[in-house]
Amino acid sequence: MTAQHEDDVIGKAYDGRLMRRLLTYLRPYRRQVALAIAAIVGNAALQLVPPLLTKTVIDESIPAGDLSGLGLIAALYLGAILLSFLLEFAQTWTMQIIGQRVMFDLRMAVFGHLQRLDLRFYDRNPVGRLMTRVTSDVDVLNELFTSGVVSVFGDVFTLAGIMAVLVWMDWRLALVAFSVLPLIALITQWFRRHVRESYRQVRTWIARINAFLQERISGMATVQLYRREARDFAAFDGINRAHRDANVDSIFYYAVFYPAIELVSALAAALLLWVGGGWVLRDALTLGSLVAFLQYSQRFFRPISDLSEKFNVLQGAMASSERIFTLLDTPVEISSPPGGRLARRGAIRFEHVSFAYLPGEPVLKDVSFEVQPGQRIGIVGATGSGKTTLMSLLLRFYDVQEGRITIDGDDIRTLDLASLRAQFGLVLQDVHLFSGTIAGNVRLGHVDITDAAVRRAVDAVHAGPFIDRLPGGLDAAVAERGSTLSVGQKQLLSLARALAADPPILILDEATSSVDTETELLIRDALRVVMDGRTTLAIAHRLSTIQDLDSILVLHKGELREQGTHQQLLARRGIYHRLYELQFASTGGAASVSGSAEQSQQTPA
Repeated sequence: MTAQHEDDVIGKAYDGRLMRRLLTYLRPYRRQVALAIAAIVGNAALQLVPPLLTKTVIDESIPAGDLSGLGLIAALYLGAILLSFLLEFAQTWTMQIIGQRVMFDLRMAVFGHLQRLDLRFYDRNPVGRLMTRVTSDVDVLNELFTSGVVSVFGDVFTLAGIMAVLVWMDWRLALVAFSVLPLIALITQWFRRHVRESYRQVRTWIARINAFLQERISGMATVQLYRREARDFAAFDGINRAHRDANVDSIFYYAVFYPAIELVSALAAALLLWVGGGWVLRDALTLGSLVAFLQYSQRFFRPISDLSEKFNVLQGAMASSERIFTLLDTPVEISSPPGGRLARRGAIRFEHVSFAYLPGEPVLKDVSFEVQPGQRIGIVGATGSGKTTLMSLLLRFYDVQEGRITIDGDDIRTLDLASLRAQFGLVLQDVHLFSGTIAGNVRLGHVDITDAAVRRAVDAVHAGPFIDRLPGGLDAAVAERGSTLSVGQKQLLSLARALAADPPILILDEATSSVDTETELLIRDALRVVMDGRTTLAIAHRLSTIQDLDSILVLHKGELREQGTHQQLLARRGIYHRLYELQFASTGGAASVSGSAEQSQQTPA
């Protein structure tokens, strides 16, 4: 079954393995659960009292003219109702609090696990579906804990108690009351079968709504640019309509089920009146017993309908828990080894590294090179040559499949993961900013970076002037994904972020692409500040940005084909030379390229 349709499967109505695992989330709150169960059982017991008091009044107090007895029974009746109210309040309050806390714990567990999963997992799983796990699926489990798993005790105890009292009072009339149970079973089975399918449809379509909205809202600029509003509106209309229709179907089944239960309850009452009334006329049954039977019959069918609804809650909870636990059980393939050493600043070595995202389609093939501390290395190559993959492997977003990467002789897979990544500052072409403030996006939660350090960092990368123009300066609000800032401004903030963190190794991935010439000059000057004294790995398409670096690596179809300085690579008249020609020949640079190459051949390497 494909991952795309895993939300279509609703699973078993009950799975003991899943339920046992779910109940472990109640362990921290076992005292509150015990209190709720005691309240539920106590309330169920109190539901048996009023009909018995009514029977006593009709059969004993009224015929005897005992006014004092009537007063006492009335007080007991009122006391039972008030105590039942208090117990129901305690049950509802306690279970709702437990449900909220369990929901909090589950969401934290899921989010914490999502943070540890490697990027390969996110390559395979749409964000919309993952959001459904953390939101809708956890909400379903909250309903299970608040009105399902513990409340069932109350319904079962009420049913058992009523049946026992009815048999105790008159087993013959009890059989009359129970004679409608086959009808109840048929109606309940019809309801369960149909509502199960409609519930599955609701869960499926809400997951698709989430996925569709996340994708379209994130790509709204593309939607508007290519004038897809009408098409996407029509597509969303279809998904939303299907979700509505699925809900309408479930409403229909509920609308039939509850009146049907009431009808059967009325049928049971009619049978009791017909049979029991005849027995009363023949003095084979007291009038009080008949009235008590009628009251118990009304109470008898209410928990049956509640249990049928809780079956639906249980059904959805099993499906949601299976999806959540499948996510939680997804192995964390990249993690710190037990007793992992702390990363030290040292030489970076790629030793015969090969890697493929898909089996049989290698992205890197037997790549080997070394970067000394403080050295500045440029990495160039055509799109898809493996440049960014090199950096992803170095940061352990993915693990190498052949060969190894070392820092100061230590395989990075033996290093503490947090310590390893703390060595790097990353400046990407597509800068990700979080909603919050300018200072918060530079600091990124590192409390040890003071306001003064943030100010020095933004000034050093020439971000100070545009920040000072914003209302609030460093405390200016940043919208989601930094949508109110230009590409260049976000790039400057990314550089300030790297400078404030003060990492020993800097990775630049197309840091000056997609910006205007003026901003590019600012970013280049800022880069000189940020790279000063740091090991630097710079991926670039614009060769002009890496000409003065210490060495340049040229990747071609996943292989390291050339390595050297700018002048050395031009002199070889290989791949780098062709890339240089392609970028500058249109402005008459071909002649200058040849001249540069000839001059470089006369220059000692």
